[in-house]
Amino acid sequence: MPITPLMPVYPRCDVRPVRGEGCYLIGERGERYLDFASGIAVNALGHGHPKLVQAIADQAATLMHVSNLYGSPQGEHFAQRLVDATFADTVFFTNSGAEAVECAIKTARRYHHVNGNPQRHTLITFNNAFHGRTMGTISATNQPKMRDGFEPLLPGFAYAPFDDLEAALALVNDHTAGFLVEPVQGEGGIRPASDAFLKGLRAACDEHGLLLVLDEVQAGYGRTGKLFAHEHYGLTPDIMAVAKGIGGGFPLGACLATEEAAKGMVFGTHGSTYGGNPLAMAAGEAVLDVLLEPGFLDRVTMMGERLRAALEQMIPNHDAVFESVRGKGLMLGLKLKDAAVSRDFVAHARDHHGLLTVAAGDNVVRILPPLVIEEAHIADCVEKLSEAARSFAPALAA
Repeated sequence: MPITPLMPVYPRCDVRPVRGEGCYLIGERGERYLDFASGIAVNALGHGHPKLVQAIADQAATLMHVSNLYGSPQGEHFAQRLVDATFADTVFFTNSGAEAVECAIKTARRYHHVNGNPQRHTLITFNNAFHGRTMGTISATNQPKMRDGFEPLLPGFAYAPFDDLEAALALVNDHTAGFLVEPVQGEGGIRPASDAFLKGLRAACDEHGLLLVLDEVQAGYGRTGKLFAHEHYGLTPDIMAVAKGIGGGFPLGACLATEEAAKGMVFGTHGSTYGGNPLAMAAGEAVLDVLLEPGFLDRVTMMGERLRAALEQMIPNHDAVFESVRGKGLMLGLKLKDAAVSRDFVAHARDHHGLLTVAAGDNVVRILPPLVIEEAHIADCVEKLSEAARSFAPALAA
């Protein structure tokens, strides 16, 4: 059989969306799905949000792209807003989360290079992490499914169990540049780090002159009820990679850093042809406008609590399928019983009950709705999950 025009690297399902309306997707046959996947935590404002649509349309009609050979009033304005809202002093715009993590890795290595410590090039990362699909970012994970067939991988990474501070600190040596960690592992199974773990990493960085690099590509941008997940822990990173929700569906990412951490990133050390172009900046500005509206993030927290409570109330009715709920805000995971396979349940809920979710590691179903959900969407989600569990359970007993 000949290869398909689209390179066959995705096991695509039969859902073929052609239109989106708020928290719903509509397929090419007119079928309607409740979208609690959000393009894997990307569609923070749902589909067709009028502010985002208008901003993109207006900018597309004005100026889309000029490259970074020229001054960027659009990029300067958006970067200043991010600096004002975060720990960071400077921002590099990218087209994706993987590119944002690549920039973060380079920034960390370059910092030690200009400090006269080029031997400090190794970042300690964590088991079951997901940082992207580039050669650099797959080298930063120890998951065989990301790495197999792509060797030799890039050196400069060491791996510790997630949320195990003692194991992470045991890896620190004269070659260590810092730690690269997701405050809430997404693909790894919606696993929030403990306070002691993240604070311990921060303390170790301060003590040894290392850099704390956070990957908030999935956990950031309001997803957990804070603008960034590290705010839950009362600490700040030195470098942070963000993407997904930052553009609300438009391809956009960013690497944020303190002035000290970015001291090595000078002319010629990094670049991107598309990164930070005017169209991307317009999308980013529109999303940030909504997220920073008074009460918006408080409402994300409230809806997250209500969704979590509804899920916890549902679980005892289907205890052959579901075990527990985990996560923060609207970044939630349903841990399934060993007999139930998360990927199979996601497919069942999608194909038979019109609910879109995302499978994750540790036998977890990710529930990642748009941040603009309402009570009716929560009720619809729980009803569909309950119906799906009811029709899925007999297959477990067979």
